Amino acid sequence: QLHSDLDKGVGSVKYTLSGDGAGTVFTIDETTGDIHAIRSLDREEKPFYTLRAQAVDVDTKKPLEPESEFIIKVQDINDNEPKFLDGPYVASVPEMSPVGAYVLQVKATDADDPTYGNSARVVYSILQGQPYFSIDPKTGVIRTALPNMDREVKEQYQVLIQAKDMGGQLGGLAGTTTVNITLTDVNDNPPRFPKSIFHLKVPETSHVGSAIGRIRAVDPDFGKNAEIEYNIVPGDGGNLFDITTDEYTQEGVIKLKKPLDFETKKAYTFKVEASNLHLDHRFHSVGPFKDTATVKINVLDMDEPPVFSKPMYTMEVYEDTPVGTIIGAVTAQDLDAGSSSVRYFMDWKNDVDSYFTIDATEGTIATNELLDRESTAQYNLSIIASKVSNPLLTSKVNVIINVLDVNEFPPEISVPYETSVCENAKPGQVIQTITAADKDLSPAGQRFSFKLSSEASNNPNFTVHDYRNNTAGIETRRNGYSRRQQELHFLPIVIEDSSYPVQSSTNTLTIRVCRCDSDGTIQSCNVEAIFLPVGLSTGALIAILLCIVILLVIVVLYVALRRQKKKDTLMTSKEDIRDNVIHYDDEGGGEEDTQAFDIGALRNPKVIEDNKMRRDIKPDTLRFTRHRPPAEDNTDIRDFINQRLQENDVDPSAPPYDSLATYAYEGNGSVAESLSSIDSLTTEADQDYDYLSDWGPRFKILADMFGEESYNPDKVT
Repeated sequence: QLHSDLDKGVGSVKYTLSGDGAGTVFTIDETTGDIHAIRSLDREEKPFYTLRAQAVDVDTKKPLEPESEFIIKVQDINDNEPKFLDGPYVASVPEMSPVGAYVLQVKATDADDPTYGNSARVVYSILQGQPYFSIDPKTGVIRTALPNMDREVKEQYQVLIQAKDMGGQLGGLAGTTTVNITLTDVNDNPPRFPKSIFHLKVPETSHVGSAIGRIRAVDPDFGKNAEIEYNIVPGDGGNLFDITTDEYTQEGVIKLKKPLDFETKKAYTFKVEASNLHLDHRFHSVGPFKDTATVKINVLDMDEPPVFSKPMYTMEVYEDTPVGTIIGAVTAQDLDAGSSSVRYFMDWKNDVDSYFTIDATEGTIATNELLDRESTAQYNLSIIASKVSNPLLTSKVNVIINVLDVNEFPPEISVPYETSVCENAKPGQVIQTITAADKDLSPAGQRFSFKLSSEASNNPNFTVHDYRNNTAGIETRRNGYSRRQQELHFLPIVIEDSSYPVQSSTNTLTIRVCRCDSDGTIQSCNVEAIFLPVGLSTGALIAILLCIVILLVIVVLYVALRRQKKKDTLMTSKEDIRDNVIHYDDEGGGEEDTQAFDIGALRNPKVIEDNKMRRDIKPDTLRFTRHRPPAEDNTDIRDFINQRLQENDVDPSAPPYDSLATYAYEGNGSVAESLSSIDSLTTEADQDYDYLSDWGPRFKILADMFGEESYNPDKVT
């Protein structure tokens, strides 16, 4: 209520109100000054209002006192419950955590005035989730309340949290939220085999490296804590098998490391150990994190192909061995329980295999043709063995047959030697060292011996010295040799080998006598040198021959050029009426030079000149040429043009445009008119050269030549 000291209670004072909420939230009684709220107030919306009041005289409308300002403060009441703005919550805690392990902190907010009463004082409590978790009433921190909570027993927990104002007293407002708590896994469980013995059956024909069975240990942990490693415990039978872990199923995959044989061993027993890869040291006291199981493998008997006694056979046979000779045998057995007979045959690959045969029952290999070591020194055969009871079951083995050499070829000089001896050679001089070769397969220590043949043992010119190391030297016996007397010497040499039977051959060595200098360097061994005492060498003879050939070529070219020049001169005759283009390399003598060229070559007898005046000059006096009967049109040219016109009209590849050929004369600046042969008459007899006398003294010679000359058609060739 507002009251002025000047108000006597007789109604002479009027009260007015202005400011925040005046007229909308608050109103004033103008007579009494009572202020009333005309609607509900919310402190959380607006905690106070600032108003101005004034007392006014009713009659004069003038203020009785200065305007006064006052504040209306909204007093809080507990009308808002606590709220969890971040809920619902999700949290996790490792399994097997101790009591009091921190999980999560929740927080509730109360919109009431925290400075007035207990309306905003919040207390937390658990409505659902005990006895596993607890919460601090003041801070809202959630912790574990039980020890050793096991994820494998229960993984998910839902806890209901309540926040209540008024300090939790009766009548306070409350809000709730949910906290979903998950126990995370730790490696607190070792792997365990569900049974102690695993039985597997494996066919003996299983391939090495193939999977023959699976075993599995169970680990209730999750993720990497459940990863298992399998190992075979060293012992009986374990060396034939291997085990790996399937990373997707965590199973132990047993694989075959060596081949199995039912007839050798029918069963194997070994132990497999399963252990965790990632261990947690906090749980070592629980015990070893591994388990062991026994695996028993029974080998199943299968029908198998025959087995050869050796993985490969090697045999030897001498060449030229008679056909049908047995050189060896292969053996294969059926190792199955019901042993079956075995049949042998060759795997034909090429024609070489036809040199041998095999006995189908005994497996003996014999020659089928004569063998030649020099042709083929080794044969590689493939022998197949099959069971009589099941021919589809076969096995294969390689047989290598080496052909042994028989000494059938005599040794010979290894290469053809070009031996020479100087005319000034001295006795005992070695002029050539020779070696020998044998087509036979020479055994270790094979020796060749060299000597002169019996008929040449007393050769006065040369001898053979055997060095005893499969080489020999040719030595001179006399002092000096003459090419004039004997240019070539033939020396028969006998070469023997040391094999049995001994083989020998006679080889003739050709020795040429050559001219040498004092140091023994050969200068000439050619035959022509003997017959050229004057000293002309081969190079000089070749030079002379080349000079003669060059002179002959020059003469031939000169004659050909002369004949060509004569032929060109004949074509320039003025009797030749054909069009000719003559090329001259010399410069003419001008208009007065009448011998430089024949103007008759410029005339074109194929063009018919019409009786008309010259177009290129204007004559001094009007004179008329002799009238002759007009010649007929040239039908050949017209037909030619029409033919080409039709061809281009129907030719699809011809360009789509017209081709225009322009023929022009030299112009009208020369008093001699045009010299072109295009407008010439057919023959010289049709020409009138009288006008040449009108052109002046410079054309006098032409006027005399063509004015007096009479044309004779019989001279035209």
